Amino acid sequence: MDQIKIQNLEVFANHGVFPEENVLGQKFLISAVLYTDTRHAGKTDDLTASIHYGEISQFIVTFMKKNTFKLIERAAECLAEELLMHTAHLEKVELEVKKPWAPLGLPVEYVSVRIARQWHTAYIALGSNMGDKEGYLNAAVRELDRREDCRVVKTSGWLVTPPYGMTEQDDFLNGCLELRTLLPPEELLEELHKIEAHAGRERIIHWGPRTLDLDIIFYDDLIVESDTLCIPHVEMHKRDFVLKPLHEIAPYKHHPGNGKTVRELLEEVEQSQ
Repeated sequence: MDQIKIQNLEVFANHGVFPEENVLGQKFLISAVLYTDTRHAGKTDDLTASIHYGEISQFIVTFMKKNTFKLIERAAECLAEELLMHTAHLEKVELEVKKPWAPLGLPVEYVSVRIARQWHTAYIALGSNMGDKEGYLNAAVRELDRREDCRVVKTSGWLVTPPYGMTEQDDFLNGCLELRTLLPPEELLEELHKIEAHAGRERIIHWGPRTLDLDIIFYDDLIVESDTLCIPHVEMHKRDFVLKPLHEIAPYKHHPGNGKTVRELLEEVEQSQ
C-alpha cells in the first residue's frame, strides 16, 4: 500500500509520569506513516482523493496539546485510534512518539514508542433461537455499528435453520456480517460477549438454546489457536447455517488454513448432505 510520511513533527505538550512534566510541559517529536491508496489522487490531481498531510499534522499538534497522558504509550495509542477513526482513506498508521527531554538524568538523544495500528476485516456469524430472534440479531448489528472503532460493512439476510448438536430446541435464525474494526481479536471477542450478555445470553448448556450467539469466523487472514479463541472458527467449514449467509456476502473469501473459498466450502457441505 502507498505511504505518506510526516517526520519529526515538533509539539510542545504536557505528557509524563511526573507532575512537573504535566505542568511545565516539554518537547515531543511525532513521526507518522499513513497507509492509503494514492492511485486515484495521482491520476486526477485531486487532493480529496488522498490524505491532506497538512491537516493531519495540525490534527496531531492539536491532539497532543489538548490531552495529558502519563505514558507516551497511551499518547501513541489514542492518537493512532483518533487518526484511523476520523481520516478518510486511511487504512493503517505507524506512529513514533519521541521524547527528547525524558527525565533520565543520563545522556540520551531521546526515548520513543513506535506502534502500528490499522483497520481489520472480520466476519461474524449471528444466531438466535429464543424470544424475539430477529430483534436480537438486529440489535447486535446496531450495537456493533454504533461503536466508532467498528463499522458494519455488509449484513446477510436472516436464515431459518434447524438446531445443531442438541436438536430438541427451537429453530435458529442465523446470519453473517462483515465488520471493519480496530479491535484486535481478543478485544473483539470480549465485545461480542458483552453484546450477548446484553441480550440475556447465558452459557449453561453447550449447543443449547440461546438468545444470541456471536462467533468470529474470519479475522483478516489470521490463524489463531488459543485457550479462548480459535480463528477461523473450528466448525465453520461443516456448518451450512454459517456458510450459506457467509456466501451471500463473501463467496470468494479464502479460508486461510486450507485455501478454499466460502463457495467451495459450501458446495462440499451441500454435497455431503
